[in-house]
Amino acid sequence: MEHAPALPWWSALPFVGMLLSIAVIPLVAHHWWESNRNKGLVAALFGVPTALYLLFGLGATGAHELQHKLFEYVSFITLLGALFVISGGIYVRGSLAGTPLVNTAVLGIGALLASWIGTTGASVLLIRPLLRANEERKHKIHVVVFFIFVVSNCGGLLTPLGDPPLFLGFLKGVPFGWTLDLWREWLAVNGVLLVVFNVWDQIALTREEKEEPGSLLEELIEHEPLRIEGAHNFAFLLGVVAVIYASGSGIGTGGAAWPFGFQEGLMLALAVGAYATTSQRLRAANQFSFGPIVEVAVLFAGIFVTMAPALLLLNAHAKSLGIEAPWHFFWATGLLSSFLDNAPTYLTFAATAAGLVGIPLEGRYLADYLASGGRASEILAAVSTGAVFMGAMTYIGNGPNFMVKAIAEENGVAMPSFFGYMAYSVAILIPIFVLITFLFFR
Repeated sequence: MEHAPALPWWSALPFVGMLLSIAVIPLVAHHWWESNRNKGLVAALFGVPTALYLLFGLGATGAHELQHKLFEYVSFITLLGALFVISGGIYVRGSLAGTPLVNTAVLGIGALLASWIGTTGASVLLIRPLLRANEERKHKIHVVVFFIFVVSNCGGLLTPLGDPPLFLGFLKGVPFGWTLDLWREWLAVNGVLLVVFNVWDQIALTREEKEEPGSLLEELIEHEPLRIEGAHNFAFLLGVVAVIYASGSGIGTGGAAWPFGFQEGLMLALAVGAYATTSQRLRAANQFSFGPIVEVAVLFAGIFVTMAPALLLLNAHAKSLGIEAPWHFFWATGLLSSFLDNAPTYLTFAATAAGLVGIPLEGRYLADYLASGGRASEILAAVSTGAVFMGAMTYIGNGPNFMVKAIAEENGVAMPSFFGYMAYSVAILIPIFVLITFLFFR
């Protein structure tokens, strides 16, 4: 690839505009934003001029960069789509006992599943059984809030399948098993959250029993036996894991990356197979529709195109930003992930880290960055954990957050407003993240 020309600062404005639109428009024009057509208009408003600038303003260099972003986008959407379609065919019938111990166990199971079937898949699978289990509870907002913290975000740290930022890192050369080394951070955050939740839920249940003396606990303990329908879809999920691992390890190609389209084609075939072999009755029971994945596809089309100049700029000027220590990267990545989508935020600061050691954004550049030694591994760990963990800070930090909120409201839970949710996240998560900083990223 030829040497990239110096980019003007304004070339990053479409990226900023795209992310600000995602953050602000749902708050000020909620009904208008509900239409995927309108989201597509916003994506085109920022994405088309950027694509034209890359093609005609930067010549062969820009065309090369645009092609790479297109390949990344297809791989990204194929993985999310496959996990979404396959997990949407698994239905947990029956009900659980809505006791603090059972609720905590469900969140713990969700934390484990999130890294292997994605935070979206785990959220889709578990939120409705959890809501049914707590149907008789009066105070249950905290149950959904902690579910978002753990299952929809913090649980997805251990593999590239867990959260979109980590899959983008995988596409850029991070080995499949590298994130498993983050088990200490994963265990610390999720362990503390589960303990805090269990205490909170115990207090809430005790208060309910005092407010309404009677047989609340007996009603909670009474439940229908659980059974899983569509369990064959777990085989398809294992197939996705196998494909991602094999492609990242270069199995069949002598360790080299698989040609573009092979991994994506296999994941698409798995998704089609799962959809074709699953009863539509089960998908109806899960209230499955393609709307959420279409929304993600439309928005990320704009994000992937507009991020190209922004990443090049950050890579070129990384040393002048003053972000050097691991804790800088943890908080910078995390705070932006709280209010912008955590996937492009991850790439933004990964590009900054690579720029500090002079590694250009070509091919699987994060593999070269990790191989550079020094504090590279620690810094990338800070970027990864900041993006995944702090996506839980707001409803807009990670895709599943709004989805879980909507499902809870459909089931009669009066979820807090945007800033009401932040009252929970600031009070609960920030102290935990400060602790994580001192333990791992000083």
